[in-house]
Amino acid sequence: MYDIIVVGGGPAGMTAALYALRNGKTALVIEKTGFGGQITHSPKVENYPGTKQMSGNEFADRTLDQILAQGAEIEFETVVSVEDRGAFKVVATEEGGLYEARAVVLATGVKHRMLGLPGEDALVGEGISFCAVCDGDFYAGKTVCVAGGGNSALQEALLLSAKCREVVILQDLPRCTGEQKLQDLLFSKPNVKLITETKLTRLLTGDEGLQGVEIEGRNDGVKQIVPCDGLFVAIGLIPENEPFSALAALDKYGYFDADERCLTRSPGVYVAGDCRAKGVRQLTTAVADGATAALAACRYIDERG
Repeated sequence: MYDIIVVGGGPAGMTAALYALRNGKTALVIEKTGFGGQITHSPKVENYPGTKQMSGNEFADRTLDQILAQGAEIEFETVVSVEDRGAFKVVATEEGGLYEARAVVLATGVKHRMLGLPGEDALVGEGISFCAVCDGDFYAGKTVCVAGGGNSALQEALLLSAKCREVVILQDLPRCTGEQKLQDLLFSKPNVKLITETKLTRLLTGDEGLQGVEIEGRNDGVKQIVPCDGLFVAIGLIPENEPFSALAALDKYGYFDADERCLTRSPGVYVAGDCRAKGVRQLTTAVADGATAALAACRYIDERG
């Protein structure tokens, strides 16, 4: 039996394991695909305190090496359920694994909703981005497109408008759905353009990566090319928390309904990272959650002797 099992190997999950291990606890991290989570899509990370520049993959590799050196165990499996048996929890995986622990940290992350276009995956981090705070500086003085018209897309576009030569918002609906005040502020910018009732049909690439997008009018079927140096996709995030809803409450969007204490309604079960309902999703907030959840789990274990 482990002291703590961490479900998810992103920044929050690995940080949780690190803090658990530093507090003398045994820790198992179960990750279904690859360590690092969404940060591995960022070719340059320049907003992490104490580090001038690194890639998301570098961060993931360093943190993984760090927790392995501290004694973490890892398994590449897909967790399908966590059963609370009071004094201990049982974590089951799709591959048939059963693991027991005194406490569990759910750091399941989120998936970015993708456009579903050919070649899209290969361009992530090489022309396609999801975070203006993380990657906006790389497009300073250039033209970018933003896919989406909700609050998230408009906020991304507003940040980009302060750096980029031109920002083109591509919205599939007749109008943007974000807050009116945000729209008023954004569309007062002379370098922001809006194209509505359109869908992205093709990504155009060249020797230097993304060079533009092809769009098609939803009403008239007319296609046109929009040249751009980057495409920011902001059409939503997808949490994958439903398998754990018996242990931790979900909000209407499917995120764990927990505050900064990372507590759930189940003693000994904690949540951390982008899977938690929050206003800011950044590398720094993910690792903060990981530390908070792990320390809470350690206290829970220590109090029970």
